[in-house]
Amino acid sequence: MKRQVSGELHQWLAKTPCKPLVIRGARQVGKTWLVRDLARSSQRSLIELNFERDPLLAELFQSNDPHQILKNLELHQGRRILPENTILFLDEIQAAPHLLAKLRWFYEELPTLPLIAAGSLLDFALADHTFSMPVGRIRYLYLEPLSFDEFLNATDQTLLAQELETINPFQSSPQQPPGLHKRLMEEYRSYLLVGGMPEAVESWCTHKSFIACAEIHQALLDTYRDDFSKYAGRIPNSRLARVFESIPRLLGRKFKYASVSGDEKSTAIKHALNLLLKARLCYRISASHARGIPLGAETQEKVFKIGFIDSGLASTALGLWQGKSFEHQDIALVNEGALAEQSVAQALRTLNPSFQDPSLYYWSREQRGSEAELDFIIQYGPQIIPIEVKAGATGSLKSLHLFMAERQLPIAIRINADSPSFTSVDTRLPSGANASYQLLSLPFYLCSQIYRLCLLYTSDAADE
Repeated sequence: MKRQVSGELHQWLAKTPCKPLVIRGARQVGKTWLVRDLARSSQRSLIELNFERDPLLAELFQSNDPHQILKNLELHQGRRILPENTILFLDEIQAAPHLLAKLRWFYEELPTLPLIAAGSLLDFALADHTFSMPVGRIRYLYLEPLSFDEFLNATDQTLLAQELETINPFQSSPQQPPGLHKRLMEEYRSYLLVGGMPEAVESWCTHKSFIACAEIHQALLDTYRDDFSKYAGRIPNSRLARVFESIPRLLGRKFKYASVSGDEKSTAIKHALNLLLKARLCYRISASHARGIPLGAETQEKVFKIGFIDSGLASTALGLWQGKSFEHQDIALVNEGALAEQSVAQALRTLNPSFQDPSLYYWSREQRGSEAELDFIIQYGPQIIPIEVKAGATGSLKSLHLFMAERQLPIAIRINADSPSFTSVDTRLPSGANASYQLLSLPFYLCSQIYRLCLLYTSDAADE
């Protein structure tokens, strides 16, 4: 499978000195495969050490001298190791977290040896470490499930993926091949159910069976539950499971601890949720007043939504595989469109470079009698851009009109099931305020192209 971050990995590998790379991501998103593929495509020897499988491997790293460590590795491997032709991979390093402090010595004294560390529960070690992290001497890479573009490439539909990069809704008469929109929406619907977990995508490539994918999803969900016992035994597994299982059914809604369980204190549910966030099985979508940038400066601490790691896993957790209707129903409308919103959140998390930890925001006004909400708010350069998600091809834009009238922004984005378009909006609200802006309507399959289209829009505006 071709991953977008593969190009970044090759650029990292070509740099001298080469900072040790720490890959962060949930279990089974493809971290190990990514490193093995890098070694294969760069024609380098790979030394792969798994500290969860063999904890005694940590003894090879007792010295702070990377040259001595290299000698230890040579004895362990039974062969000479040439740094310039090798990649050293420390997998499941959360099982030996103190080794993270030693990465600085590799950068300072052995920069010719590319070193990669990864771990499915690495964020626990990073949050609770008692050692000195090598700040400025390592680089992070955040890995998400496959995006829709990557899904197309993995399913041998490279031409469709390339076509996405040519669509331009700003043209006066957009030229789009007949049937392209329908075909892409069909593929996106499949992606919504299959998701972006590599094993499920691989199964889809082979069998084209949603049921087979659901079996893999269920096995992954069970694996995540089995991992709960590794969360330092901090809280009962049953509580973690209860919170974990509640997330798919609460997608698209303000997260309330009482919605998980009315029998437990909110502090207990909050603690469990924070552990799941550290495991990167879910993520916060924070409410922001969005009056200026950065968006994170105006978040409302107690107002947030929770997104799930993957739409395919969410669809299986919601039981959508049950019954013959699974392969025929309009999935975008399931759970009041929450699954469609989940898939957009998943796409938005892949927009920024992989060295940035993804963060998402939405806008919410809970004023009595004038409640309003926008699904997402993004920042493109100095510009704030609101995004409204509609599960079907139509839907009211009352909240969007209200926000645009208050903020007086030039452009907004609507994500729905219709063909791409670019129109002007000029409407008067009941309050007497006027909402005048340009609306970029994008089908779900163009979510990954939002930054490219924002660049086209700003370039066209500058030319005018």
